[in-house]
Amino acid sequence: MSFPRKARYVVVGAGIHGLSTAYHLATQLSAKSLAAQADIIVLDKSRIAAGASGIACGVIRNNYFQPAMRELMAHSVAVWESDPKAYHYHPVGYMQISPEVMRQGVTTIYEQQQAIGYPSTFIEGADASDRYMKGLFSDWQAKGITSVLHEKKGGYANNVASMQGLAAKATGAGVRILEGVEVTGLEFGHNSRAIAAVLTDKGRIECDYVVFGTGPWVRNMWKMLELPETVSIRGRDGKIHDHIPMWRFWQLEEGVLGIEPDVLKTNNGAMPPVIHVDTDAPLYSDRTGALVTDELWGIYYKPDFHFDGVQGGAMPYKVEKPVHDVAIDPYGPESPEFVASSNFVDMWTSALAFCHKRFEGKSGLYRNEKSGGIGCFTPDSFPVFDVFRENCYVIADSNHGYKMLGVGKLVAQEILGNESALLAPFRHSRYAQGKLHPVSTSPFPWS
Repeated sequence: MSFPRKARYVVVGAGIHGLSTAYHLATQLSAKSLAAQADIIVLDKSRIAAGASGIACGVIRNNYFQPAMRELMAHSVAVWESDPKAYHYHPVGYMQISPEVMRQGVTTIYEQQQAIGYPSTFIEGADASDRYMKGLFSDWQAKGITSVLHEKKGGYANNVASMQGLAAKATGAGVRILEGVEVTGLEFGHNSRAIAAVLTDKGRIECDYVVFGTGPWVRNMWKMLELPETVSIRGRDGKIHDHIPMWRFWQLEEGVLGIEPDVLKTNNGAMPPVIHVDTDAPLYSDRTGALVTDELWGIYYKPDFHFDGVQGGAMPYKVEKPVHDVAIDPYGPESPEFVASSNFVDMWTSALAFCHKRFEGKSGLYRNEKSGGIGCFTPDSFPVFDVFRENCYVIADSNHGYKMLGVGKLVAQEILGNESALLAPFRHSRYAQGKLHPVSTSPFPWS
């Protein structure tokens, strides 16, 4: 196939957002009997799922303190459920297990889940929470827990396999996916701010519309669009805070405990929900007995046959280098994202032992895997979904990406002229307007 010199739609990034947007754009155009207009190309400088989508831990949940995030995630869970086989989706559910300092916030999550018809069970009180958890895992022993929110939907998916399934759907709908094509710049119209062509290392592609779904590379695309590197934010106190960096980077640490995934089955032999535990109880090293932390901490974990073990992670940490010094390619060969720190390894394996007796003395089985990576966050750590330069849709997921399979469906809808109420709270204008999302007491930056 010759290299295309013109396309109606050019989508940059063959990960969760790029492939989903391209697929749903093609199907929605077809449904409108506009198949002739469904000239859609996806470009990726490497290959399908080569970046964040390919090493995501794959957790899919609704568990958000922010109403707008919760409604958007409920939509995405429904999209995952629409074809679990193609998406390699495992609907095992999700658990948020929390200390007293977080109980009020988790209560709010539960109440609003009920309001939107999202099925979940909420357990309150230390004794009741302990009984509930021991009803699932007889060796449960976590301390400092006073609530359990058990989401009956959600779960996890196998990352690369799910992206390959999504790519197959897209190509089946007529989308062309071009791997090994790097976007090097943009050409703007003479009398317009709109994009006239996408420039690549293989040649120029004239186009009518561009979509950037590039995950942690969004900062590079932002520069190509010649958009401001900082933003002014109206705080909740009404004051304007100027010169806030538009992009921040966090190192995400995840790993695998090299044991049979079946070891984490429930008392009745079923695969368990994805488990997220936050607590302010002191954590001691399972290896040395030394204090790891006496502050609020959290981990998440699940049995995973793709990773062949128990996979999960903990709190990320900020990349302290100035933004302009951060590696241009956050997933390139020089990036350190696949090497977890010794502090993380001790913390995460000790936390597993804190939660389950079955993991005591197992820290030596830790195995580093291609999981985690560098996340690119917006100023408030929530996504930006918006149109810039008249004909460019930017999907900046702020590291909420993989679970948000449904965003591409909504973006396609907006490209075709139908504004989505679910995406409206995530416009870039919210910063200047002070329409900020509420913040929870969770120790994780994306909550």
